[in-house]
Amino acid sequence: MPPFPSRPEFFLDRSLARRVVAGLLRSAGWSIRTHIEVYGSRDQEVEDVEWLELCGRQGWVALTMDQRVRYRAAEIAAIRRHRVRAFALASGNLRAADQARRFLANEARISVACTDPGPFIYAVYVDRIERIFPA
Repeated sequence: MPPFPSRPEFFLDRSLARRVVAGLLRSAGWSIRTHIEVYGSRDQEVEDVEWLELCGRQGWVALTMDQRVRYRAAEIAAIRRHRVRAFALASGNLRAADQARRFLANEARISVACTDPGPFIYAVYVDRIERIFPA
């Protein structure tokens, strides 16, 4: 069985070690767009609400290391309004390869969760994902 039957596209937030994580996920067959590939020279200027809106409009699934996004009113409004589907690493102290391994270890769970139209945020742990928004 392919890892993602409907093959969602994933957007890697700049909080992740994007080159390494993108490369490892792409090697595993994931369709990836990175923050810098999408925004180019504007990369560091783009606010979270902007890329969240883009993910929602394009149907991209957001991958991030920033779980705090669920506590910011503007970001939550964007997630709700644009029905964003997002997965945030539960630990912010991971090396690049470990970031990718967390997503890959949960590939089947992420695949199932992606069938939900959103909005949602899941925390990604070593051996599970846990819905953190809406709670």
